[in-house]
Amino acid sequence: MDINVDSIKDILKEEGYKLTFQRRAILDTIVENRGSHLSPEEIYDLVKERYPEIGLATVYRTLQLFEQLKIVCKLNFDDGCNRYELNSNSGDHHHHHLICLNCGKVIEVKLDLLESLEQEIEKEGKFKIVDHNVKFFGYCSDCQE
Repeated sequence: MDINVDSIKDILKEEGYKLTFQRRAILDTIVENRGSHLSPEEIYDLVKERYPEIGLATVYRTLQLFEQLKIVCKLNFDDGCNRYELNSNSGDHHHHHLICLNCGKVIEVKLDLLESLEQEIEKEGKFKIVDHNVKFFGYCSDCQE
């Protein structure tokens, strides 16, 4: 999905919602921090710097709506909280993630080396794969020092 305000407005309108001030503030925060894999609490902390009247419950409800409308993707890195990123919806598989066991840093890996493996699995198992999710756990370069 090409993320721009008009496309988001269209998605919301088609589903009977408006791009309210609160939703716009939350969306802007996610867009401004693209690639950061923010938790709801981190999004709230960033939003309240500019808009202190927006509550944490509003952030949670908005993220739930954005996920339902496929504006954002919810990610789980097995660290006890969900994180969110914009849904590129490019038709490609999700990218993979490197997760540092020490500092918790998440690094995106754009390479998708599983295409041939998927083809073999589909052929052998007569199973149509629509997506996959790979997480690698280890130590980032900063924590290795």
